[in-house]
Amino acid sequence: MQDDQVLAVLRASTPRRVLGVVALGSLGLLMLYLALVQPPAMLWQLIMVALGVVILWLAERMWRATARTLELTREGLRSDDGVMIAPLGDVASVERGVFAFKPSNGFSIRLKRKAPTAWQPGLWWRVGRRIGVGGVTASANAKVMAEVMEDQMNRLNAPD
Repeated sequence: MQDDQVLAVLRASTPRRVLGVVALGSLGLLMLYLALVQPPAMLWQLIMVALGVVILWLAERMWRATARTLELTREGLRSDDGVMIAPLGDVASVERGVFAFKPSNGFSIRLKRKAPTAWQPGLWWRVGRRIGVGGVTASANAKVMAEVMEDQMNRLNAPD
């Protein structure tokens, strides 16, 4: 079989995507509104304006990030734009239990070695040896992807 054959796809759930972006955007607008309508001391006003702008920027970044999809191939987990998130040969474990440190509706991946830090709000993040997949995704699709990834790891690590 081909190495680039897509085994599982994970995309943001439209209602969750919209709700997440609207919630962040509303918070950012509320911070700006409060800073301008009921101005506190100058330092606090500047902090509130800065936070409002940063939160609005995060909402826009989440909107762009959640437009992407994640694809699991025999090579590993990648974004639909070709960015390799977790090469399958570097995956130490996949964690999706109740007490696992993971995004909501998602799963966590532990790598064998550190990887560069990256973050796509609402879809995935990577810090050191940990990757979190999920957020505004459908939990059923994330569960399927995690199970297929575990199966591929078992095939890769199985003695010949």
